Amino acid sequence: MGTKTHKLTSRLSYTFGAFGHDMFYATLSTYFIVFITSHLFDKSSGGTNAKMIGYITLIMTALRIVELVIDPFIGNTIDNTDTKWGHFKPWIVFGGTLGSIILAILFTDLGGLNTSNPWLYLILFAILYITMDIFYSFKDIGFWSMIPALSFDSTEREKIATFARVGSNIGQNIVGVIVMPLVLFFSVNSNHNQGDKHGWLMFAIIIALIAWISAMVVAFGTKEIDSELRQNKEKTTFRGVIGVLIHNDQLMWLSLTYGIYTTGMAITNSLELYYFTYILGKPTEFSILASLNAVIGVISVLLFPSLAKKFKRKNVFFLAISVMFVALLLFAFSGKSLFMVLFSAVLFYIPQPLIFLVVLMILTDSVEYGQLKLGHRDESLTLSVRPLLDKLGGAVSNGVVGITAVIAGMTAGASASDITTGGQVSFKLMMFGIPAVMFLIASLIFAKKVTLDEKEHAEIVDELEKTWGQHIDSDDSETPAAVNDGKEISYAAPIDGTLVDLSSVSDERFASGQMGKGFAIKPTDGKVYAPFDATVAAMFPTRHAIGLKSDDGVQTLIHIGINTVTMHGTGFTSRVAQGQKVKKGDELLEFWAPAIEKAGLDDTVLVVINNADEFSSIDVKDKTEVVHGDEVMTLKK
Repeated sequence: MGTKTHKLTSRLSYTFGAFGHDMFYATLSTYFIVFITSHLFDKSSGGTNAKMIGYITLIMTALRIVELVIDPFIGNTIDNTDTKWGHFKPWIVFGGTLGSIILAILFTDLGGLNTSNPWLYLILFAILYITMDIFYSFKDIGFWSMIPALSFDSTEREKIATFARVGSNIGQNIVGVIVMPLVLFFSVNSNHNQGDKHGWLMFAIIIALIAWISAMVVAFGTKEIDSELRQNKEKTTFRGVIGVLIHNDQLMWLSLTYGIYTTGMAITNSLELYYFTYILGKPTEFSILASLNAVIGVISVLLFPSLAKKFKRKNVFFLAISVMFVALLLFAFSGKSLFMVLFSAVLFYIPQPLIFLVVLMILTDSVEYGQLKLGHRDESLTLSVRPLLDKLGGAVSNGVVGITAVIAGMTAGASASDITTGGQVSFKLMMFGIPAVMFLIASLIFAKKVTLDEKEHAEIVDELEKTWGQHIDSDDSETPAAVNDGKEISYAAPIDGTLVDLSSVSDERFASGQMGKGFAIKPTDGKVYAPFDATVAAMFPTRHAIGLKSDDGVQTLIHIGINTVTMHGTGFTSRVAQGQKVKKGDELLEFWAPAIEKAGLDDTVLVVINNADEFSSIDVKDKTEVVHGDEVMTLKK
């Protein structure tokens, strides 16, 4: 019950963190550019207005692109952070605090400097913006990098990410619901229902406060898992960062796919409020779209686990991208029909959470892919790629939006009646045409180059779990007491069943002795017991295997079934926790044999000594039927 309560608390805390985090991101990536183009200056500025908007847009785009180079090193810095609060929480708190303060400041004219001293304003703006963006990156990378630290199990990760995506979906869209009502409520002048600078500042302060509170909730409500598999023998140096990214081919191809896709998506999303304001002439109706997206988006997120299970992640991606193509086509011909605009925009949004989760899951799984391929685990460094690409998409889309607003005449003081036919055509080409081309390119790359799927990831985790003894050897603080030469150590049967020769099992790595010497038992019961007094050294999240260390220096792996890692923990229950001291005969695990049978897998329990080379002899008793507690093997130093 305590474990279930902890999991629920952690998921809810992480979900609220995602809620506040995406409120911040939506404000920064979508609505800040609206403030810049439509409210930072007034109509009397004339040509200076358009020129300053161009400079600010250029600064934002350039700084974000430059900052992209920094992001992998931010991820590596987080990986190398070692505090009693973990890798991530210090950065989530610090980045969330500073980022929220600066965000509110950016929604001002810096005391009128934008008109009284434009060059000083641009300099201060650039300093504030890059500072905010860097510390936002620390928070963003730290936050999303927590997923592989919260669980190794692919299915559990999907649950955590699904909860988080529900929160982020609501957070992202609730901003669209409240933005115009809040702006108008706090504004001195309604300005064609577009609000004024005072209203936009109050809106920014409210968003910043919520984002900060959510960061605190994550800090106090979540906990990283403690696993041998997360222990690196050495840290990645700054010189090794680029090598880690380049040599993880699945990470790189997925990054290229997502970078192109998210840029196209961000362009269309960022221009939707402009469509409502300058094409429909109904900016307040934008809240209807955001409300619909918030509700339907949650449904879309909740459908992801079942869709991914039924169709597999890659197929979900292609289905989602196809729906987005149809939505763009309908949106482009919606004209001034509010119904068609809402229908098309909602249809365009429905697949977005699904694609995000597909990419996030494959990206998260590439942590283990890189660990197996490169021999080194880099969680934050790998996960830093996703926010890096989101920022790239945001940087490019902000540049496109700024240029589009100026070209189409959608700047301060303008209304729907001021936009010419030529301006509308240019606007629609940028909003619909360019994203459609980008989606097509991204789909082709994804189809040809991204091969990492659920099955391959399960095999990778299985490989990594079987190397747990190597991690123990590297941890000097946990070295067991020395054993006198010649001492005989007794190993009891961990489960009831029929004793069989290890060489006869169907898993070649166990049968060949690659995993160590030992035995196998065809179980007649589903309970696994401790074969001796020991410490639980490795408690795998899939619960199909456990590693023990005895005070006599024996390192053993008890592995339930063959290829049962693919069951993602279904049918398995753990009775102990990592680091726990156990006595001989204590129950360790329990499994349901029918679940293994239903999965079409072998339930033979495999038992090996990982440090067999430290013993002069390992003798398995000549027995057939055994009961847990019976001596089945002896070891001698």
